[in-house]
Amino acid sequence: MKFATKAIHAGQEPDPSTGAVMTPIYQTSTYWQKSPGDHQGYEYSRGTNPTRKALENCLAALENAQFGLAFSSGMGATDAVMKLLLPGDEVITGDDLYGGSYRMFTKIFANYGIKFHFLDLSDPEIIREHTNANTRLIWIETPTNPTMQIVDIAAVTKIGKEKGLLTVVDNTFASPYLQNPIDLGADIVMHSVTKYIGGHSDVVMGALMTNNEDLYKRLFFIYNACGATPGPMDSFLVLRGIKTLHLRMKAHCDNGRKIAEFLKTHPKVDKIYWPGFADHPNHEIAKKQMRDFGGMISITLKDADLKETFRVASSFKVFSLAESLGGVESLINHPVTMTHASIPKEAREKVGVVDNLLRLSVGVEDVDDLLDDLKQALS
Repeated sequence: MKFATKAIHAGQEPDPSTGAVMTPIYQTSTYWQKSPGDHQGYEYSRGTNPTRKALENCLAALENAQFGLAFSSGMGATDAVMKLLLPGDEVITGDDLYGGSYRMFTKIFANYGIKFHFLDLSDPEIIREHTNANTRLIWIETPTNPTMQIVDIAAVTKIGKEKGLLTVVDNTFASPYLQNPIDLGADIVMHSVTKYIGGHSDVVMGALMTNNEDLYKRLFFIYNACGATPGPMDSFLVLRGIKTLHLRMKAHCDNGRKIAEFLKTHPKVDKIYWPGFADHPNHEIAKKQMRDFGGMISITLKDADLKETFRVASSFKVFSLAESLGGVESLINHPVTMTHASIPKEAREKVGVVDNLLRLSVGVEDVDDLLDDLKQALS
């Protein structure tokens, strides 16, 4: 089954009681049992809910996985993965990382005796140098947030398998439409479903997908025991959003390419980060593991201090200055004070997250209107 067909149909059979084509919103917390333990697969909605189960099956299909779990946020999904670890375990991850992930790793799980190594993973061979008897997991983003670094998923997972490590890929920036890490050897794929999968900036949700049944059972235990699970209304909204994921991603990519080409030659833009350019680091890897290059772009403003950067960020009329990404509307973000404020200045600036950096999430509006908005804001 091709991607567009899976997005519309996977996990979503007509309702057997009514024939409803759209999965109903099962707004219930509990379920009738014929006798103790004799039920129809559902006992209590923290653990399972028919609307959420349909979504989880669809999400798994989109990532070519057997198992999917939906969480109440991307951080809830990340938290569940970290709970697979024990005190004394070590994690290898990237040095350009979503600020919320960095905050969770350093401010929460480090307190429980888990050690994190933040490395430049543009050359995966560096993993070998930092692997020891305590290393248990590799956590990567690609493209990274916000400097769009490209990590070779197949090379990382190969090393992970050689060393007996779990490899987890945060696939949020690419979406399942552009990239499928499980096909490249990843053990777990994580998504902030809030972003491209939901696509309409109206739901907060996360997800994990895997082909490993033992991992799925361990994660399901954490999911049910700790309770970071989404409700049926949010699950319904994401199922609805997924049905246009393939159409939206094509528009994000087309608009992203035109805007990246415009910004690359703009006199007020110093650096541009977009993996579709031939001179972008690891561009050839991006070509190999992605189907297109997406709608996420970061730029630094030439000779701009913080005040001037704020002026530009606040001058847009079509782009909205806001957190998040991946919705149908275009957003602009200042990582230093917004999404990455929890990362220490020295660590941020080492990877290029500087005061004059802006991150664009290019939406699906008419591209001419977006270009006009960029022109007036930059001027």
